[in-house]
Amino acid sequence: MKHEKTISLNIWTLSWPICIEVFLQMLVGNIDQIMMSHYSQEAVAAVANANQILNVFIMLIVVMSTATTILIAQYLGARNKLKLGETCTVSLAFSFVFSSLAALGFILFNKTIFSWLGVPPETMDETVLYTTIVGAGLPIQALYYTFVAVFRGHSLTRITMYVALVMNLLHIGSNYLLIFGAGPIPSLGVLGVSISTWLSKLIGLGLIVWLFRKLLDLDVGWKYLYPFPWETLKGLLRISIPSGGETLSYQLSQTTIMKMVNLLGLAVINTKVYVYIIAMLCYVYTIALSNASQVIVGFLMGAQQQEHVAKRVWQSTVLAVVINVSLATFFYLVSEPLISLVTTDPEVILLAHEVLLVEIFLEVGRAVNIVMVGCLQAAGDIKTPMLVGIFGMWCCAVPGSYLLGIHLGWGLVGIWVAMAADEIMRAIIFVFRWQSGKWKTKKLIKDKDVVYE
Repeated sequence: MKHEKTISLNIWTLSWPICIEVFLQMLVGNIDQIMMSHYSQEAVAAVANANQILNVFIMLIVVMSTATTILIAQYLGARNKLKLGETCTVSLAFSFVFSSLAALGFILFNKTIFSWLGVPPETMDETVLYTTIVGAGLPIQALYYTFVAVFRGHSLTRITMYVALVMNLLHIGSNYLLIFGAGPIPSLGVLGVSISTWLSKLIGLGLIVWLFRKLLDLDVGWKYLYPFPWETLKGLLRISIPSGGETLSYQLSQTTIMKMVNLLGLAVINTKVYVYIIAMLCYVYTIALSNASQVIVGFLMGAQQQEHVAKRVWQSTVLAVVINVSLATFFYLVSEPLISLVTTDPEVILLAHEVLLVEIFLEVGRAVNIVMVGCLQAAGDIKTPMLVGIFGMWCCAVPGSYLLGIHLGWGLVGIWVAMAADEIMRAIIFVFRWQSGKWKTKKLIKDKDVVYE
């Protein structure tokens, strides 16, 4: 039975499947690193450096798909079915072209990028190998995330959760077989994990395309591209370019910080990898809250119901702060036995414990930023998150990391302090921005595109 053009506005109904889905998606790269830790520490560093670069473009793809979710939700609120099909078609076409160009760039220039990043020579070949194979699959990921965005915009978050579950179970199973070998299958190490990652994403795309055709009453086809709907593309780019600029700036700042971490030795690199995995567990539900809030805010803005928006946003923000800080505190308290599961190096265990103390304060700012940025984007206030993000990252996080971590010799702890200061500063600015109410004057869709029934 096809899904009708209504959406759920219940934050819990929307967010918990997204949380599980996002968590499962995060597992793709992190399971690679965890399983590789039982293969060799050099392989862990190789996958970590490769993902640092790959994540730049994967996050841009996710941002573009977020623009699709926002417009789908707004057109559902405006009850405009024609624009729904047009938006979906244009988004699929654009994401495929963009990701194909990115994949080509990775294949041609990955060694140059990693030489600049300062990847240790002993891990260079494996880093390049992983990046080449996984990077070639970027178009598959781009199409997958676009279909996910369409399902989310229709509030069908459980569907994408089930697809992510199947995809990651396949990934874990094939990882084990291809990394360590079994029976006639040889141990392939980094090559094995690269192949496993690629194949799991291909299967996930096939499954979500089948569900799209089966469940959604959405007309998608070439007819929407002739003549090309430039206004629709501009609508997507109006969201994705500023949002992508902020995301790209963040990823580049993190890449620059990773270059500083690489100066501190293999033990510090691996500590950063393990702490980063724990940090993601702290804010995974906040990402889900942000995505769910975007659907709700987008629908309410499209339906001309701005008076209900602010209360929803503040509730999500407070909940995000409570969850992030609680989880960060828990992981700090159990950090030693937790890190001991993946390494016996006492230097890594002690350093991770110290960094996770700073992580508690970082999560206060990160919780506010994730929710507020998503809601400002959904409301149409696109440029503010970009400008604030770029300013904070390059005027606080990056120079602060060098000053505290390298110049003053605080190491990874100093780098984390600088990143925490950046997150908290940006959070304060976003709170004042939302409280000002200036977002109410922004519009993503035209009044003529609102269908009154």
